[in-house]
Amino acid sequence: MILSDFDLRNYVTSGRLVIRPFSKEILRENGVDLRIGYEMARLRRLDAVLDLSEATEDDLRRYYTIEHGKEFVITPGEHVLVCTLEYLEMPSDLMGFVELRSTFARLGLVMPPTIIDASFKGQLTLEVRGGPFPVKLKAGMRFAHVIFAKLMNPVEKPYRGRYYDQRGVTLPKPLREKISTHQF
Repeated sequence: MILSDFDLRNYVTSGRLVIRPFSKEILRENGVDLRIGYEMARLRRLDAVLDLSEATEDDLRRYYTIEHGKEFVITPGEHVLVCTLEYLEMPSDLMGFVELRSTFARLGLVMPPTIIDASFKGQLTLEVRGGPFPVKLKAGMRFAHVIFAKLMNPVEKPYRGRYYDQRGVTLPKPLREKISTHQF
């Protein structure tokens, strides 16, 4: 079930869904708009191969340039990470689908679909790819749209993954899971 503005207002006012800062302007008919925060990470063009299963967090930082500011320009074809202004705390019975607002898609920007897991908390880090011409983004712009879906039952295993309680732009985390070589 997709939540309406009425449902979302009740979730927020009761404290079951936390969105900070929250304002009535970001509440939409069937979702919430999220605004651009004050940090962006630009992916650098490097020839050095990155092995995520062997990399440290310091190794990963070599592949990004982090910027702080009130506005950012995304150049054609560039890949960047932006953070949301909003901090969210999801209840165990809701998840979210995040999409780029159509105004920015019409400018040629692309954002892969992103899921907000039930019980997630933190700011979101979203990947954006530049279109055919430079586009200026300003902190505070409504940029992404979240559609919230009510789960049939609360999750039994709340999200406590690698990006739980992230703040600002969060770079990828090194993989520390064992890689299976089992043949099927």
